[in-house]
Amino acid sequence: MRRKDREVTDIAEIRRILDKADILHMGLFDGDYPYVVPVHYGYEFREDTLVFYTHGAKEGHKLDLIRKDPHICVQVDCDVETLPAKAACGYGSTFASVIAKGKAEILEDPAEKAEALKILMKCQTGMDFPINGAMASAVAVLKITASEFTAKRNPGPQKKEE
Repeated sequence: MRRKDREVTDIAEIRRILDKADILHMGLFDGDYPYVVPVHYGYEFREDTLVFYTHGAKEGHKLDLIRKDPHICVQVDCDVETLPAKAACGYGSTFASVIAKGKAEILEDPAEKAEALKILMKCQTGMDFPINGAMASAVAVLKITASEFTAKRNPGPQKKEE
């Protein structure tokens, strides 16, 4: 990371970013061009590994690409606000973001899919929902295991205490 002064390493702060963000952008390999798709997500930490869960249709381009090559990069951001300036090149923005690299897999086990959907719903709504096998079988559920991730924050100019 070039801007070490903006790097976030505290897991509690990384969790705050992941909890506040709404959409995960997943980048997949699609021939000559990347294929990026926004999705809702849930996540959990398993020791030093970050695991994301998403869901969607049971067939489609995204799943075809994952079957072909499961390598994936994901990105989330929050706290984005434009910072105005007097000159065009002076503009910037506040933000907090997480970028993770790993592998995606399409879950098949109904119990594992149901647990993943519970995590996703808890992360998205803050509430616990019962998810049964029939509900889980209606959708495709992706598990993204990312052992490599970074986080970054630009809080903007610091206001002086009065």
